[in-house]
Amino acid sequence: MRTGEYAPGGAVVRDSARSTIRAPSEQRCQTAGGGADFRDEVAVLLKLGIGKPTIARAVELARHNGTAIEDELLANGWINADSYYAALARMLQLPFLDELDIRLIHDNEALDTQLNQPTMVRLHYMHQGMHAMVPRARQIAALNARFEAKPELRRQFVVTTSKALRAAVWNAGARRRINDSVNGLFERSPELSARIVLLGKQGFFAGVAITALVIGAIFNDAVVLALHASVSIFYLAAMMIRIAALTNRRHRFDHPAAPEGPVPVYTILIALYKEAAVASQLVASLKRLRWPASRLDIKLVCEADDHETIAALRAQELGPQFEIVEVPPARPRTKPKALNYALAAARGELLAVYDAEDRPHPDQLREAHATFAASSEEIVCLQAPLAIANSGDSWISTSFALEYSALFRMLLPMLARFRLPMPLGGTSNHFKTEALKEAGGWDPYNVTEDADLGMRLYRRGYRCGVLSCRTLEDAPSTPKMWIHQRTRWFKGWLQTWLVLMREPQKPMREMGLFGFAVFQLLIAGMLLSSLAHPWLLVFLASAAIDVIIGTTAKQPVEWILFGIDFCNVVFSYIIFVGLGRMKLDGSEQAAMGLRWTGLPLYWLMLSAAAWRAVLQLRTNPFFWDKTPHTPSKRRA
Repeated sequence: MRTGEYAPGGAVVRDSARSTIRAPSEQRCQTAGGGADFRDEVAVLLKLGIGKPTIARAVELARHNGTAIEDELLANGWINADSYYAALARMLQLPFLDELDIRLIHDNEALDTQLNQPTMVRLHYMHQGMHAMVPRARQIAALNARFEAKPELRRQFVVTTSKALRAAVWNAGARRRINDSVNGLFERSPELSARIVLLGKQGFFAGVAITALVIGAIFNDAVVLALHASVSIFYLAAMMIRIAALTNRRHRFDHPAAPEGPVPVYTILIALYKEAAVASQLVASLKRLRWPASRLDIKLVCEADDHETIAALRAQELGPQFEIVEVPPARPRTKPKALNYALAAARGELLAVYDAEDRPHPDQLREAHATFAASSEEIVCLQAPLAIANSGDSWISTSFALEYSALFRMLLPMLARFRLPMPLGGTSNHFKTEALKEAGGWDPYNVTEDADLGMRLYRRGYRCGVLSCRTLEDAPSTPKMWIHQRTRWFKGWLQTWLVLMREPQKPMREMGLFGFAVFQLLIAGMLLSSLAHPWLLVFLASAAIDVIIGTTAKQPVEWILFGIDFCNVVFSYIIFVGLGRMKLDGSEQAAMGLRWTGLPLYWLMLSAAAWRAVLQLRTNPFFWDKTPHTPSKRRA
């Protein structure tokens, strides 16, 4: 029988192994795997005409992965799913439907279980109810015996495919599911959601403080001096965390051995919007991941009205481990809303989040699985480092690459080592799925959902770790692209800070005094240093001019502030470059050249993005400023 021919039972066989693997005896097929469970399954598969070499290969994989033979046959594309289930329907003497009418399915929360393990759904016809089921090969004998004992039962069942059943369930529960994706966190824990930008008391105290500072600054120079001193000292304190990361070189990756036994199902979520250009690159990168296909659950989460991206994905050769999830249009149109929509259907014990432009290391899932197994129960999230592949494109991408290197290769490993709060990156996060769901998933109203989730996990007593296998992505290389992306980041960090500062005493108690202080230095310090940077430059320049011209005598406190500000500005640049270059290899440093000398301008752009974010928080708080992506010119 040639590849793609119809077997006598109707299953399409893609038997690529026939020319290289010797056909085993039927007895070997039945006893491989060492259990009667496989005997029933093998007997059915042989009746369908599936080749013995193909079954033998599937048996080996099933034994290794802890799956069923048919799971391996389907996941590896060795049989066609529609033809296979149609053949099972003929064996059961039941009708076969390759598509289900969603008007016959009544939605309820229990329906979502069929997204995780599609087995059966009730079809509500006018005169009688029927059940659409996805049979398993090992069940065929028992089902036939039951139908023979009660022939009238056959009128109550039809056979369908797992893909068709999931598609019907997705559509039938779309309205309920999108409502929960948008409003679930706010309805369950409104104090954790950024849906309300400022609580009444926050707005009141902020208004009083700003008014008092403005009036005081107009009538009393001491107020200006006190404000200047406060900002400068906080700026310096925030910089100390990066100095600590620069001096901390003790973190080493132990690379624990993978635990014995079958690996768990791994869910991968990728939210895509207007990403048709990188669809091919994304699918190719995901196919390179070294993980059994039968234990992968890859969900490509698209907006339902983004027809171009959906068409581009369908044009790829997607295996059974891929599923395109279409999210009904709803505001806010954000990545966390899309991830929440798909989270209910996550089949995996472990879950990873990637972005459309990502090229993760093929062994990243393996390292995450081994690290989770070797870590304490409180470690529920692992952050893989992000590396910029186009660092040599422009001075902007060079500065971006230095920033990422400092964050993911130096700062986050230090925070993980000392069990401190970690602002997660927006991609290459690996979670224990149960803990992620328990924490409420992502906040659809926070435009840097990663930082918010990292803090929320920490408040619940969980901790985050780091990985060594990198994910490659390209940085924005033009000022316009960069400023739009960074505005969104700053806006989300400000949202995260405002959420935690609604009742400061509560997160202080949950995080501990030191953890709460680190949170302030990480999030508020990053915001304040970017907002204040031009002010400090102006002060330094005016002080230098005064000294040169000799027009004004400086008070001692002003000279102290001059010294602090000088250290803040100069060491900001030095630490930025030093921390970023510390872990770069020779080729990465060579690609950058001397483009990092544009760093002062990069810091001014940071300030412009931060001020733009403050204004946008008032005018358009939930707007997701989309960064366009194009296929990378660099090889992974």
